[in-house]
Amino acid sequence: MSNFLEKLGSEDWLLADGATGTNLFDMGLKSGDAPELWNIKYPARISNLYRGAVDAGSDIFLTNSFGGNALRLKLHNLGTKAFELSKISAEIARNVADRCQRSVFVAGSVGPTGEIMEPIGDLSHKIAVEVFLEQAQGLKDGGADVLWLETISAPEEFVAAAEAFSHVDLPWIGTMSFDTAGHTMMGTIPSSMVNLISSMSNKPIGFGANCGTGASDLLRTIQDFSKSAPGKNLIAKGNAGIPRYVDGHILYDGTPDLMAKYAIMARDSGAKIIGGCCGTKPEHLVSCAMLSKQTL
Repeated sequence: MSNFLEKLGSEDWLLADGATGTNLFDMGLKSGDAPELWNIKYPARISNLYRGAVDAGSDIFLTNSFGGNALRLKLHNLGTKAFELSKISAEIARNVADRCQRSVFVAGSVGPTGEIMEPIGDLSHKIAVEVFLEQAQGLKDGGADVLWLETISAPEEFVAAAEAFSHVDLPWIGTMSFDTAGHTMMGTIPSSMVNLISSMSNKPIGFGANCGTGASDLLRTIQDFSKSAPGKNLIAKGNAGIPRYVDGHILYDGTPDLMAKYAIMARDSGAKIIGGCCGTKPEHLVSCAMLSKQTL
């Protein structure tokens, strides 16, 4: 396994991957299906998903395990498969990364549980830690270089994941999803996230924002992070424009050129790892890699 921390420290910035769901829908995934089940049913397609990012220039890519925790998988009667599906997602990714002629890193994607934590909801801290730990262990055993917590809204869930990850000997990254006003769904703002992280014993090696609305809104969030946490490893994974519903499909209006400009602005705003979220395809990543590296 390559040393991700050394790479992160030696480069001005790293290119992450794009969307998982968008690209899997292009491969035939249907709305309501569990993408993680494809790790078993269609491993070649998942390998192609990963290779699409790597061939486009990504230095690090996320595993197909965003909804791979037991609480999310139980909605598909797959709750007992959390460890297995996460492990396989990382094994496929490890195989793709190890075949590259350059250093490419595997990030084990961990999404939210899909439930509301106490005191507002019913999910206890203890159960949340157990759920995150099961998935994290599967990703580690499958060969992930780093754990990547993403699209989190509640600080309580962020804390539970951090505790779970402390039992797995891997560095981790954490991102939250912010709206146009710079708040998560549960009301967290960038400065509050920075304060939360500063109080943690198991701190992420990088943090930032993903998804939300359009790339321009995410850039404002990254600028807020830069003010609150100068010099930290910031993460930017913005959507490829604004979604539109066309002929029964969700389409994003961000062009490759637009995403390349976003990448430059994210870098200039202080982001260390830059990628795309919903709607971002390999052609967007190619433009990000080419144009942003030309303008260093």
